[in-house]
Amino acid sequence: MWILGLSVVAGLVIYVFHKIFMLKNTKLSKRSSPPPGSMGLPFIGETIQFMIPSYSLDLHTFIKKRIKRFGPIFGTSLFGQPVVISTDPEFNSYLVQQEGKLVENFLGPLSNVFTQQSDNCEIYTADYIHKYFRCLTLSHVGAESIREKLLPQLEEMTKKTLHKWSTQTSIEVYESSSHMAFHFFAKHYFGYDAGKLPETGRIAEQLFTVLSKGSMTVPLNIPGTTFHKCLKEAKTTFTIMKRIVEEKRSSPENYQGDFLDQIINDKKVGKILTDDQTVYFVLGVWFATCLALSSLVTLFFKFLSEDPSVLEELRVEHEEIIKARDKPSSSLTWDEYKSMKFTQQVINEALRFEVLFPGILRTTIKDIQVKGYTIPAGWTIVLTTPTLHLNSKICDEDPLTFNPRRWKDLDSYTVSKNFKPFGGGSRQCPGAELTRASMATFLHVLVTKFRWTKIREGNVVRNPMLGFGDGFHIKIWEKDT
Repeated sequence: MWILGLSVVAGLVIYVFHKIFMLKNTKLSKRSSPPPGSMGLPFIGETIQFMIPSYSLDLHTFIKKRIKRFGPIFGTSLFGQPVVISTDPEFNSYLVQQEGKLVENFLGPLSNVFTQQSDNCEIYTADYIHKYFRCLTLSHVGAESIREKLLPQLEEMTKKTLHKWSTQTSIEVYESSSHMAFHFFAKHYFGYDAGKLPETGRIAEQLFTVLSKGSMTVPLNIPGTTFHKCLKEAKTTFTIMKRIVEEKRSSPENYQGDFLDQIINDKKVGKILTDDQTVYFVLGVWFATCLALSSLVTLFFKFLSEDPSVLEELRVEHEEIIKARDKPSSSLTWDEYKSMKFTQQVINEALRFEVLFPGILRTTIKDIQVKGYTIPAGWTIVLTTPTLHLNSKICDEDPLTFNPRRWKDLDSYTVSKNFKPFGGGSRQCPGAELTRASMATFLHVLVTKFRWTKIREGNVVRNPMLGFGDGFHIKIWEKDT
């Protein structure tokens, strides 16, 4: 009986809050006429529908259904916030140029997890912080850094990793490549050393739990929920990283010039970030780098296993690079990397399918007029990149087919307007060149020194990020064995 009574009370509470929510939304609609759509249930909105898996490389079912019903720009409520989702290329292109005028950067549900660990929630939105962080990131993973030191390091990391994989009966690509990237960039960003910082492996595991799960769930901090568990993991991760910050600060003699070292040194000359902001930046750039690379590596193995002609063309391009060297065993150079035309087409095509997040996230600073509607100030706008990447401007035919050769005849204007895997405007990802260089290096080593066969492939899953239900398993071996 008590269960029945509790259910009745819960039902009444939900009903009352739903009525209040609908009344509030109706008043808002009358005042500002936001784009058409459905706000769903109180608190959770349409988050559950948004997260239902779609088993295809195509645009997520949630988006496709609402485009058909409401048009290319529609309203909804996700993760407890009113949201407008835009699949309109012209509007999206316009909006990314309005940074600081009509919109500002928004980290979305990603910030729900970590900002709750911080006393200072001004993590990344302030313009001076963004400019500092962008310059800092580019100085460590920009073109100059890649050319001067990172390229040979990336090549050596790839060789060691693929050799290690070749000693195993089989490997699951996404998990294994994540491990590779996390350890390499842990050293690059904050001086990770397996002997001195054994807890880093634990942080890596927690980061995936906290950010990949916690950033895509209803933000209800109630015991038993995924969000609550992720908050606990985030607290532990923050504690470990703050200790690392303090240890580095108290040991200037161990300065290595990594990402974290520079932040600590800059704080001494007036570029002040709080320790919470420092931890947030380091974890954020570390996670984003590794997530992007592991996802792309998995797509490479999938697509190259399905199309031997693409694999063969890649091999020819990279073997020609080696033949042109005075010493075939020499390390990959910047000029060689820049000469990889077909490789870049392969990378573009993989990036076209990869979706780390639903799109470019922005918050409106003021009311925005679009197609007869008003997007109210304070709302979130999701500028979906998958709709751009699957449209007829880039894909004149077979948008769901992996075809790197489609990029050969596309002009630069069409590409810049319709291809935004790294975002757009002043907030474009500063790690774009690093991603491309890392993947070109990985492919260079893979196709010239190794061979592989697919053992098992899980279903493609979008929820709405791209993943593989049961993973992608391969057996790999060195070419000369």
